[in-house]
Amino acid sequence: MSRSEESRAIETDEYAEELQKMIDASRKTVFFGGAGVSTESGIPDFRSADGLYSEKYGNLRPEEIISRSYFNRDPAGFYRFFREKMLPGDARPNEAHKKLAQLEAAGKLSCVITQNIDGLHQAAGSRRVYELHGTVHRGWCTRCGKRYGSEYLNMGEVPTCACGGVISPAVVLYEDPLDSDVCSKAIAEISAADLLIVAGTSLTVYPAAGFLRYFGGSELVLINRAETQYDRIAGAVCRCNVGELMAKIKA
Repeated sequence: MSRSEESRAIETDEYAEELQKMIDASRKTVFFGGAGVSTESGIPDFRSADGLYSEKYGNLRPEEIISRSYFNRDPAGFYRFFREKMLPGDARPNEAHKKLAQLEAAGKLSCVITQNIDGLHQAAGSRRVYELHGTVHRGWCTRCGKRYGSEYLNMGEVPTCACGGVISPAVVLYEDPLDSDVCSKAIAEISAADLLIVAGTSLTVYPAAGFLRYFGGSELVLINRAETQYDRIAGAVCRCNVGELMAKIKA
């Protein structure tokens, strides 16, 4: 192990020890996660140098394609991008997903609030998951509202309902509102928490990032490789990979 790797390992151990004490002392812990929670599963994030938004897809930017207006205008083009870039493929839950599920099962974690759409928290065993931006594992008819499983999203160039309507993935696209019921429940959880662990998110995507304003508990922990706007008010800021840190936590 090089000197820099050794120093990093010591820092991660220290972060883990401090976080463990907070979790053990907490009455109600809530986890709020972003794309960085799934990067260790091989799913790219959006805004880093290697993220999805740094790519070009023909003459269009990804942000244009994953908008409701583009979906309505060119559902075939949207589905080509969706199937190639947005589905998790053979990605599996990493140490962060697994440990969060274990903490929930042990009664030490109230819920997971996630901006991710990959379903890896549920795959790891988490039961109380609030998906702010929806999921790629369900769909709905844009005409009659009928719900569909993920298998329908791969049927034909453009999946269609029996009524003739186009089936949309249950993902919150640009120009879509967030689900009000999911938001209300997530805000209620954050408001009641005394420990809020925020991980793998730049906290620049609104309205989700604004949910932190509802936290009035005693301990705010940020786990992220880069700085965020909330660093100055956090009780602890951990500059390490989420899975690397969570693997050291005991449920």
